[in-house]
Amino acid sequence: MAAMAEPVILASASTARARLLAAAGVPFTIQPAAIDEERIKRASREAGSSAMTCARALAVEKARDVSARHPEALVIGADQILVVDDEWFDKPTNLAEARAQLLSLRGRSHVLATAAYVVRGDKQLWHATCAPEMTMRSFSEAFLDRYIAAEGDALLGSVGAYRLEGLGVQLFERMIGDHFAVLGLPLLELLDFLRSRGVLLA
Repeated sequence: MAAMAEPVILASASTARARLLAAAGVPFTIQPAAIDEERIKRASREAGSSAMTCARALAVEKARDVSARHPEALVIGADQILVVDDEWFDKPTNLAEARAQLLSLRGRSHVLATAAYVVRGDKQLWHATCAPEMTMRSFSEAFLDRYIAAEGDALLGSVGAYRLEGLGVQLFERMIGDHFAVLGLPLLELLDFLRSRGVLLA
């Protein structure tokens, strides 16, 4: 009789990451981590750390937080920080902030520092990082207003105030890097790891 595969937990409230895993056929449950993200970001900035270093710290802390309660599971922690000219962007808290953020990004390139970890118990079993580069076109304010009206509060769940899997793709003129990472996970590398653990068929 084959051994039972280890349970998989996504330590994130991100609907985009959950959709990626579900569409790829990964069996998983969701247990959002409870960490002080602002404290970690503030400490990283004060230490002069890069956005990628901070994203890695956030991802591993999310995984560790949930793994402490579910030590038998493979816990996926992930995070993403948007960087443009050394400025870090956080998720907007309202649509006015989203509009201001999109205007700031208009016609410019930014990087999405993306990190993911898998932790089981007290061990880090896997991690991956990537930094796709996105260039927004010089869209009109009329388009922006229509876009915000169409997307609404869904924009508040994204660090860039856009969802590439929806109307937000019209904001861009170029993307360099992993499409899945833009959506929040280096998915192909993660699937390869899950196959190596017997979660998915090889």
